[in-house]
Amino acid sequence: MDAIDDRTMTELEAAAFRRLVQHLRERQDVQNIDMMNLAGFCRNCLSNWLKDAADARGLAMSKDDSREHVYGMSYEAWKALHQGEATAEQKAAFEASKPQH
Repeated sequence: MDAIDDRTMTELEAAAFRRLVQHLRERQDVQNIDMMNLAGFCRNCLSNWLKDAADARGLAMSKDDSREHVYGMSYEAWKALHQGEATAEQKAAFEASKPQH
């Protein structure tokens, strides 16, 4: 790989982030608990990381703002439209893996 300057790398990373967010918005069938069980993170984690980045730069961003950015709507609206009750198996898998971050 040719040398990529820091600014260009940041732009590439930002494009990858935007693509991930768009992908997650389109895959509303994928439940957060399944993401946690398989990957150790979910949409909420991603929105928390966005807020952490804003906080680190001294920028005002609420938890609700960061979630709305990731979900494309309020978290409460997304839950009402797309989030089902976790099954006993999903809950057990979550408890067994209990991702730490």
